Amino acid sequence: MIYAVGIGPGNRETMTYEAMSAFEESDVIVGYKTYIDLVKDLIKDKEVVSNGMKQEVDRVKKAIEISKTGKTVSVISSGDAGVYGMAGLILELSEDEEVRVISGVTASTAAAAVLGAPLMHDFCHISLSDLLTSLDLIYKRVALASEGDFVICIYNPRSKGRPDYLKDAFKIMKIHKSGSTPVGIVKNACRENQEVHICTIDTIDYETVDMLSIVIVGNSSTYIKNNKIITKRGYETKY
Repeated sequence: MIYAVGIGPGNRETMTYEAMSAFEESDVIVGYKTYIDLVKDLIKDKEVVSNGMKQEVDRVKKAIEISKTGKTVSVISSGDAGVYGMAGLILELSEDEEVRVISGVTASTAAAAVLGAPLMHDFCHISLSDLLTSLDLIYKRVALASEGDFVICIYNPRSKGRPDYLKDAFKIMKIHKSGSTPVGIVKNACRENQEVHICTIDTIDYETVDMLSIVIVGNSSTYIKNNKIITKRGYETKY
């Protein structure tokens, strides 16, 4: 058995009972070292297999190899295993192994809860990492999502190697979105050292954003009230 486990932000409060049960049932925990460290109090004396970034394929192959010996393996992802996580790769590479995907709280919903209610209408996820997707295609998706008036949740928004991708994406958004559109930035959502910044497309400070941040850009109905971001669902409301 292989569990593809989404651990959410990484603390017990935001982890599902199903995820914790998977840990209890597993003989071996496999994952990126940073994520292993987030759940080390739950792993206890179990066997751990960890490696670094950009070694996802090797990690999954090792998990499958271990599962063939009869052991139960949990392969962990931060957030939801099926949202930019390991679930797809496990299903692609597995043969006759039983695979069960355990969902978790993904970064966009964790950040949205901190910001208020920015995801009350149609929204999409776009990653600005061009390691596996061409930059032209990423910017095309940004343009079309903006034209469609989607709330946009931006994953992997800015790194030392990609310092200007977010700024360029915002230039594209401004073709279709007002400069006064609310923007929420949450760093380390639901973790220690959480940081929250609420601004607009025109006033964003790109230096506050890094790879530990999620950026949520509103749609034409999104507004700020009492320092919370709200996207209207369309209900008739009377004040």
